[in-house]
Amino acid sequence: MHQVQGPQLSPFTFIRLNIYLHPITQSVLLETSVGDIVIDLYTKQCPRTALNFLKLCKIKYYNFCPFHNVQKGFMVQTGDPTGKGDGGQSIYGVLNGPTQRYFSAEIHPKLKHKKIGTVSMAVSQDGSTAAGGASGSQFFITTGENLDYLDGKYTVFGEVAEGFDTLEKINTAYCDETGRPFKDIRIRHTVVLDDPFPDPDGLLVPDESPLPSKEMLDTIRIGEDEDFEDPDVAPEELERQRRAKEAKAQALTLEMVGDLPFAEVKPPENVLFVCKLNPVTRDEDLELIFSRFGHINSCEVIKDKKTGESLCYAFIEFDKQPDCEEAYFKMDNVLIDDRRIHVDFSQSVSKLHKDWITKRMRGQGGEDGVGGVANLQRRKRYRDGTDDSENNYEMLFDHDDGGKERRDEGYKKWDDGRSREKSGNVKGERERDRDRERDRERDRERNRDRDRERDRDRDRERDQYRERDRDGHRGSYSKRRSRSTSLDRRKEQDRYGGGTNSNSRREHRHRSRSRSRERGKKDRR
Repeated sequence: MHQVQGPQLSPFTFIRLNIYLHPITQSVLLETSVGDIVIDLYTKQCPRTALNFLKLCKIKYYNFCPFHNVQKGFMVQTGDPTGKGDGGQSIYGVLNGPTQRYFSAEIHPKLKHKKIGTVSMAVSQDGSTAAGGASGSQFFITTGENLDYLDGKYTVFGEVAEGFDTLEKINTAYCDETGRPFKDIRIRHTVVLDDPFPDPDGLLVPDESPLPSKEMLDTIRIGEDEDFEDPDVAPEELERQRRAKEAKAQALTLEMVGDLPFAEVKPPENVLFVCKLNPVTRDEDLELIFSRFGHINSCEVIKDKKTGESLCYAFIEFDKQPDCEEAYFKMDNVLIDDRRIHVDFSQSVSKLHKDWITKRMRGQGGEDGVGGVANLQRRKRYRDGTDDSENNYEMLFDHDDGGKERRDEGYKKWDDGRSREKSGNVKGERERDRDRERDRERDRERNRDRDRERDRDRDRERDQYRERDRDGHRGSYSKRRSRSTSLDRRKEQDRYGGGTNSNSRREHRHRSRSRSRERGKKDRR
């Protein structure tokens, strides 16, 4: 069988074709503080850039260089011994001086930033033609795919062959706002696995890794051998600290959206939360029961806004914190109106927030206040008001201990106003209760009227049906009656000779009587 043979290729042509299809790459091993990375270099497509990288690795230039720019899902950058992002120089600058600190980029049209692990040279900030070019010593490794907007701007000179797990560790490092990892990630050592380029003149290769300079040591934040957490702290304490940080962050978020006046606000410690109440329990009942522990500023059973019915929980505000604590210990699980109640300290700051919003909307506030409201910090109801350090409960905010007379005078004014406000609130609440009761009674009467009207409509319909049925029966009876009457009339007409008036009937009766008398006379004879 004849076999078709292709064109004959010379050995030199085959070698060039094989190099083009499968470019020969040289490898470099980077030993980092989180693992090893092996990089294959494109020495044929970017010979000048590959030579620069290989010789810098050979003279241990990258040793102790930090990864100073980590952008998750995009790239990780290193190669600056100072760790600032504006340092470093090429091998040509090391050998020939600052005038050759940078060299021109080698952009290859077929080398793209398509896959994770693409290695490219970073562009210097002063990478102009006057400065010698754009590439120095800094390079970056991509951690994202299809970054085509980088093509044509940065020199792609290699790719990661091994160590993708190490690259992922660097990618997920905890960083600050500039992208610098808080815990240092550095290149410890570089090993050139294969170098096809001869060493330039004047290149000095050290026998061992040099010690880091003072400038490099100054870039250390948290050493690679250090730990964030104190080993002497118990796990329970670490968990408590973590939760405290989360709570603080959440409070800051609530402050930003306007749900809290400020993040440091604390719930008052002289307010009790009472739940599991009987729906019939009123404000006056709770105030009377709890008043034996001390003076009560306010007692409010929370009710539904639409129906006005109790939601079975209340807030009780005491004048003094010790009275509140005593009520907490003695009134929990107590039977009130056939219900065992539950008592706890209130964690709500809604009243503080409402006051803060009201003051802010009215424009009342001073420079001495917190959150733009002066009265928010000096609310006497949340303080004991004494100078005794043991009894001075700073429940909400820090304040100075001086000016006792001024505080006492302010407390007296506040107490008088609070009493008037309380009496007015009680009267207003009673009036609102009566109004709600009247409204409910009016609704019930309206419902009864509607039911009566519905019953009347049904009775009317029933009567109409009966009337129709009665009319139907009456019509059939009248037809039968008319037929029977016509027959009787015909009989009378036949009997009376066709006459139906009263004279003919009298004549008929007269003849009948005369005939009967004649028969009687004949019988007597």
